[in-house]
Amino acid sequence: KRILVTGGTGLVGRAIEKVVADGEGQPDEEWIFVSSQDADLTSSSETKALFERHKPTHVIHLAAMVGGLFKNLRSNLDFWRTNIHINDNVLHSAHESGVQKVVSCLSTCIFPDKTTYPIDETMIHNGPPHSSNFGYSYAKRMIDVQNRGYSEQHGRRFTAVIPTNVFGPHDNFNIEDGHVLPGLIHKVYLAKQSGSALTVWGTGKPRRQFIYSLDLARLFLWVLREYDEVEPIILSVGEEDEVSIREAAEAIAEAMEFKGELVFDTTKSDGQFKKTASNAKLRQYLPEFQFTPFRKAVKETCAWFNANYANARK
Repeated sequence: KRILVTGGTGLVGRAIEKVVADGEGQPDEEWIFVSSQDADLTSSSETKALFERHKPTHVIHLAAMVGGLFKNLRSNLDFWRTNIHINDNVLHSAHESGVQKVVSCLSTCIFPDKTTYPIDETMIHNGPPHSSNFGYSYAKRMIDVQNRGYSEQHGRRFTAVIPTNVFGPHDNFNIEDGHVLPGLIHKVYLAKQSGSALTVWGTGKPRRQFIYSLDLARLFLWVLREYDEVEPIILSVGEEDEVSIREAAEAIAEAMEFKGELVFDTTKSDGQFKKTASNAKLRQYLPEFQFTPFRKAVKETCAWFNANYANARK
């Protein structure tokens, strides 16, 4: 197997690289991690050249234009166009070069905004996604449509996973554009340096299921090797492990030994209140899988951020 990982230097790509290096790789697997430095995946010719150069038999497709709530609110069209181009180029190059299996990465934001909870894999196309990030959400949904097309017309084994909120080392810790957890880690660091209060955007009440990037990496390897459905599978901790943004902020403050005050800026948007996902399908396949406890994973991520601050904050 020659496994090409697009978006290989991002949060999940680095986690897969670490898990493989730490002994989870198999002797018959050669791993190739590529980034935007290796090819512009919005270009069909560059994507095709990348596939011709590496001749992968398998692909883990992580590359995407991503950002937090506020970046999405500003740039829905950019998120739609960029991601549609990337996904079409990667899937079509994989098809044309005879790749045996592609596992793409979706996101829980693809689910309908108005829905019942918990959400599961059958509900993806049941209504429009939340208006705050419709461009990104629809582009990611289309991967599922395309996977079904390649399966029906060409017998391809293209599938996708839907992780809940991922965090860990090598995340985007940018306060303006990053996701909530890494943004909070950076904010706590700065509040601690300046001796000021920690300001959390929103009410702190929205609830999220967070998955540690190293746990997700181990699950990606299982999907690549064992999971044979075209239908996507949700990769998540259980519903009982959902935490509020306030609880997440408190866990980070504890891990960073921050003793200051927590202030909630209720003039800022909360985004979706919750998007509780069911991991029942995953549990049918892997009843014994052990997730890293949330506070332990937060502690490890904060320790990585502190040790790599100069690069991490960019």
